[in-house]
Amino acid sequence: MPHDVLPPDPFADDPDDPAKQLADLDDDLEEPIEGQARTELLADLADLAVYQALLEPRGVRGIVVDCGECDQPHYHDWDLLRASLEQLLADGRMRPHEPAYDPDPADYVSWDYCRGYADGVTANESAY
Repeated sequence: MPHDVLPPDPFADDPDDPAKQLADLDDDLEEPIEGQARTELLADLADLAVYQALLEPRGVRGIVVDCGECDQPHYHDWDLLRASLEQLLADGRMRPHEPAYDPDPADYVSWDYCRGYADGVTANESAY
């Protein structure tokens, strides 16, 4: 998401901004993703567009990812996941974001489900 569409910083120009210490850590920004990782991210973005086109009309709101750090499922709406992947591609890292508020797990599917569904649709279409 571009910075110009984000809400204004409530601590802008505040000398006691608690995030100033965190800003010092930003000096070690990652480099944009290159090589094989870039190719894989671009493939993920292309797949995401297909999955959204196939599943959003069926009521699927996005993808659930099991987090290895907190052992909790993370629910990502289509647009949020796309923005996160695009940012990772451009900046080499993702900004923190707000988790989905009280998501209904029935509205989200895994990457594996998406891949299987897309493969099933493709196989069914090529059978005709």
